[in-house]
Formats: sequence, structure tokens, C-alpha cells
Amino acid sequence: MANNLVIVESPAKVKTIKKFLGSAYTVEASMGHVRDLPKSQMGIDIEHDFEPKYITIRGKGDLLAKLRKEAKTASRVYLATDPDREGEAISWHLITALNLDPKKVKRITFNEITKNAVRASLKAPRQIDMNLVDAQQARRVLDRMVGYEISPVLWAKVKRGLSAGRVQSVALRMIADREKEIAEFIPAEYWSLDASLRVPGQKKPLVAHYYGRNGKKSIPVSAEETEAVVRELEGLPYEVKELKHGERKKKAPLPFTTSTMQQEASRQLGFSTSKTMRIAQQLYEGVDLKKEGTVGLITYLRTDSTRISDEADAAARAYIGEQFGPEWVGNGSVGNANRNSQDAHEAIRPTDIRRTPANVKESLSRDQFRLYQLIWKRFTASRMAGAVYDTASAKIAAGSFLFTASASRVRFAGFLDVYMSEEDREEGEKTLGKNLEEGMTLELMELTPGQHFTQPPAHFTEASLVRAMEEQGIGRPSTYAPTITTIMARNYITKEQKNLYITELGEVVNGIMLQAFPQIVDLSFTANMETLLDGVAEGTVEWKTIVRNFYPDLEEEVQNAGKELEHVRIEDQVTDVICENCGRNMVIKYGPHGKFLACPGFPECRNTRPFYEKIGVKCPECGSELVLKRTRRGRRYFGCEKNPECGFMSWDRPSDRRCPVCGRYMIQKGNRLVCSDAACGHKENI
Repeated sequence: MANNLVIVESPAKVKTIKKFLGSAYTVEASMGHVRDLPKSQMGIDIEHDFEPKYITIRGKGDLLAKLRKEAKTASRVYLATDPDREGEAISWHLITALNLDPKKVKRITFNEITKNAVRASLKAPRQIDMNLVDAQQARRVLDRMVGYEISPVLWAKVKRGLSAGRVQSVALRMIADREKEIAEFIPAEYWSLDASLRVPGQKKPLVAHYYGRNGKKSIPVSAEETEAVVRELEGLPYEVKELKHGERKKKAPLPFTTSTMQQEASRQLGFSTSKTMRIAQQLYEGVDLKKEGTVGLITYLRTDSTRISDEADAAARAYIGEQFGPEWVGNGSVGNANRNSQDAHEAIRPTDIRRTPANVKESLSRDQFRLYQLIWKRFTASRMAGAVYDTASAKIAAGSFLFTASASRVRFAGFLDVYMSEEDREEGEKTLGKNLEEGMTLELMELTPGQHFTQPPAHFTEASLVRAMEEQGIGRPSTYAPTITTIMARNYITKEQKNLYITELGEVVNGIMLQAFPQIVDLSFTANMETLLDGVAEGTVEWKTIVRNFYPDLEEEVQNAGKELEHVRIEDQVTDVICENCGRNMVIKYGPHGKFLACPGFPECRNTRPFYEKIGVKCPECGSELVLKRTRRGRRYFGCEKNPECGFMSWDRPSDRRCPVCGRYMIQKGNRLVCSDAACGHKENI
């Protein structure tokens, strides 16, 4: 009997795939990459047209020896690594590392680890796609150049152990820019005015919102303006001038891509991007189900496509028709093709829609079940009919003033019977009441003014950062989670209650990158580079052309940075704080979380203390000095040096100037001073 060797990436896949193949197949795992660029050097031969210098990864010797032995006796070797650029490159490296005979090597791929998909792939083997390999090589070489050329500059100017990255540095800049926007944002005051109106024959009052005057929209921006409107409204009758009834349709959502799965798992389940990808990998590689054995539950998890196979689409329609009825079967949501989309794989979906979450719950961990349920519901909803709402809107006049009211209720739920987003839940059901008629006069019960302030942009969360990176064309599905994980591990950013904040160390690194390497952290440049890499994968761009054009500019920036950044080098600054252990003057040092005080007598004396930088402003509450502090996770704030005796703290930098209107302390927002009491609203230029 013929002996065929199938090589996959992970041991989990081995167990799943072995079940689908007979005794004529041996399945082994490469445990990921087997060759890579060396860690001790850049590993790129600049002088010989940027040729990569690959070496066997340390610790892989015994594994490769075992695989060589298996391959030697095999009549055919199938390389079944992941169906993406990284997987293609691993297969290419395996051919060299195992000294495989090209005549008996075939590449197979499958988008889902199911019996039909695996067996179908064996019937349609192909050669290694060198375009995909070259795209992966180009990304690896570019990332290595940026990391190994720029990181030593950061070591020299800040501290050892820091790193720069082609994508991670851009992500850090995006977070820094957002934090700056928030810090400099000055709230603007505006007011609302709601009229509670009694509708004849109706118990519940109708609440209408002030729109404006003489048909023009206007928003009061002060209490005085609002009070003036209220005075003019006094005694005026309220009449329903216009009443419209209509219909609104809401399309079913698209099935998940990597990005949207990460975003929804964050919003609905509270998962980090790395946790989402880890659990999705488990569901893709295979889970041991009680009645079926080991089977892959979802399709490939790294994709930017919303495309669905004809077979999966037909199966979903049949299932929905049986379970809900023919009117629930939709046309199938088809989104606009993202300009950055590679469309290499299907959207993320269950491998079998009839394998419902309830059917597999007993075989899954809690987190596996929650993510599978989210994926299953989203895919099922994407094949269903849209929701239909009955809508009503009213225009209510009081003299020359106009108020509006609107409502909607679900007439046909469609996909909402399976899947509801946060937006769908918040929408709820509202009604204007059955008795409201055009021309009707309504009795005013109460006018309720409300003071509001415009809000700054929201802090990035992992989910919103992934969305922003995708919209800007920064990175690709396989890079979002590793990028965020890296800058968090480097302590460039920190996470508090889902929000991402830049740390002091992140600010220093971002500042150096902006000053010395503006091209590397330019969003448009990075997005264009991703487009070029896609061109390599499609066979329209030669990968070394990208590298040849990129490296000279990078090298020039590195040389200039070595000269021009000399003045930002952070030396140990001596302070007047005395070490209580040995009597030396303590010095300011940089650690993973920012500055701290350390004894210069290290290693004899290992005493350290927190460093609080005085900002030259007195505490508004007790008159002591205010200092710059950090939360345990690295977020910056300003507090009193007498803490815990004095509990004053502010996220914004306080000023020693008092507000001339209300007397409260003022805070700095960019180049302006703003009263710390938003209700006061006084502001002035610095």
C-alpha cells in the first residue's frame, strides 16, 4: 500500500486530519516555521541584492530529522500548511529543510478542516505558489530591516530592550495622535429642550425635541439662549403640522472577517484580540465532539473577505427555511469589496450550519462556546432576510418654533431573530401613539431644558484600533493581534477597562520615530507598502524591487538619526533625594514603565523609589506641589504630593491660574486654558 506523508503546522490539526484519512497516510506537524532569519544579526545580504540568509530554527533539529526519515520512505509528500502567505512560506522552507524531491512534493490547502474539504484538496494538489512565498519574504525582510536598523537607535537614545516595527510603530502613532486629540479637546456647550405633550385619549405623554425656528435647525449654546426660547414659548399652542408614516428596512449583517470578528468579540464578549484569535484557532483546528470525534468547527480565521461558497450558502438557506420559514430566507448579504481586501479566503463561518451552538456546547469550553455561538449567529443572520420597521415622524409647531418626534417598531424581525448588535439593542421600540393625528392641538405638560457638552474622540480600544487600522490599510488580518500584543508587551501602551493609553515610554519612542523616521510612521506610506505586498502576492510586483527602493531611504534616516538625535539621549539625572540605605544622591532612570529613582551604588545598593516629577503648580485643594504620576498600568495623571492625605487628582494638566469667572482652577488643553468646571466653560489663550 502506498505511504503518503501529510505535513501540517500544528499537532491539533494532526489529530483532526488523521481521522479523515486512511492508513495510507501519515500525518505529522512542523510545529510552525522550521527556518527563519537569524536572531543575532539582520540576516539579509545587502551587498548581494538583499538575499535572505535563512537558518534552521534552534531546537528544530530532532523534529526535522524525524520528518526527513518519514519523507524518505513516503511515495508522495503533501504540504498542508495554512492557506495563506505564511503557510505557503512554511511549505517552501520545508522543501529545503527536508531535502525533498520536487517530483514527489505537492501543496494542498483547505479553507476548513472537514472530511470533504481535506479529501477534496488531495484530489487537487498544486505546486508551491512562489508569488505568495515572495510576498511573505518581502514582508519579513522589510520588517527585519526596520527592526534591526532602528531599534539600536532607540537603545542608544533611550534604553536597551526597546524595539521599532514597520507596522507597530504606526499603530503606536495612531494611539498617540488620538491621545493628543483627547488632551487638547475643548468641550463646547449646547442645550436641548424637550416638550412633554398630552395627546387626547392617550395616557402616556408624547416627548418632542426642539428643532429650531422658522423651519431652520438651531441649537441653543447657552442657558440664556434656552431661557429666551422658553419665555417666547410661554402660552403658545402646540399643533401637529405634519404626520408621516413609512417603512424602513435594515439589511442583514455581513459574515465575519478577521477584523469584524475581533471587534464584535471585544464588544460582546470582552475578549482581547489575541484571545479571540487563540480561541478561533482552536475552533478551526478541531474540537473533540462527543458524537462525531475531532472536527474543525469554523473555516479559516485569517481573512478579509465576506465571500461565502455556493455550497455553504445553499445549506444555510435550506436550514433557515426549515427552522424559521421561507420568508426569513434572504438574498445573502454582499458587502462592497474593501479596497485593501485580498479576498483570498471565504468569510469566517461554521463548517456546518446544522452544528448549532446548542448541539456542541457540552464539548466546548465556556470561551470556545461563546465565540462559536457568535460566529454561528452572525453567519446565519447574514443569510437571512432584512428587518422591516414601521416608522412614524411628527412635526409639531408652537408659533414659529418647531419640535419633532419620531418612532419605529419592528414589523418583521428577519435576521434580528438570530443576531442583534449593540446598535440593534439600543434602538428598541418607540411609538407616537395611535391617537396622534395631523392638525391636532396638544397640551403642554412640561418643558425640560438640558445642558450638554460635546465629547472628545473616544480612547482607542483594541476593537476600535483594529477597525481604524483596517480602514487606513495598515497591516492585514494576520497582523492586527500580534501588533497590539507587541506594543503592549513593550509597555508602549497600557489597557485600562478596555481603553488603550500611551505610556511615558511610548511617548518617548513615538516622539523619536516622528522626528527621525517620519516616513516609517507615515500612515499613507505604510498603507501603500501593504498594497505593494499585495501586488507581489498577485504576481504583478517583483519583491526585491520593493526592498531595493525602500532600504536606501531607511539607511539615510538611520545615519541622520545617529547624528541629529544625540541631544535627546537620556542620561542618569542626579536628584537631591538621598538614599535612605547608603546616603548617596539617587538618580533618575528609565524602566519598562517609565522613570524611577535608583541608587547609583548598584549592585551593592539596590534601593529604588517611585519618581514623581513636580510640574510647578500648587495643589488647588491644599497648596502642596502637584506631581506627574502614573496609574499601575502606566496611564498619566496629576496628583498632590501629599497623597493620601490630600486626594486631589486630574487627568488634565492643571494650571496655577484661577478662572476669573467662577474661581476654580484652570486646566491646559493644547494652547488654551479652560476652566475645570465644564458648566462654567470659560477659556482663554495661553
